[in-house]
Formats: sequence, structure tokens, C-alpha cells
Amino acid sequence: MVEVFITDVKDHREAQLLLEQIHAAFTGYEANFDLEDCDRILRVLSITGRVESHRVIGLLKKLGCHAEVLPDIIADPRI
Repeated sequence: MVEVFITDVKDHREAQLLLEQIHAAFTGYEANFDLEDCDRILRVLSITGRVESHRVIGLLKKLGCHAEVLPDIIADPRI
């Protein structure tokens, strides 16, 4: 399962520190940032099941970062 988050991470140094904390707190997760994206995306993969989004958001908030789940957009097949 993969969850994608919009964040306010500003640079690669901050992203690296956050990734270290995520990997320490959630041993079954693999995470990475795409800071080139306008939404400064955080992708989290759970190799053991569902990503506990609220816990990831809570950890990032505790570390001074805002994050929210990027909503799934389902394309209208008629278009």
C-alpha cells in the first residue's frame, strides 16, 4: 500500500531528517520525497499492510512539518 502526502518541506536537508525519523518510527515503511513537485510530495510505502496516515501526519506535525493526504482523483471514463 502506498500513501501520498502533500507537505511543506522546504529543502533536501529537512527532507532527509524527516525520512530518518519516519524510517525509525515505522520500520515497515519505505518513504521518499519529491521536492521538485509543486506539492513537495512525500510517498510512503508500507511493506506490511496499510500506511497509517494519521500517525505519519502526527509525527511530521510533531517535527514541525505540515502534511496532508493527497486525495485520490478518479478520472471520469466518459471524458
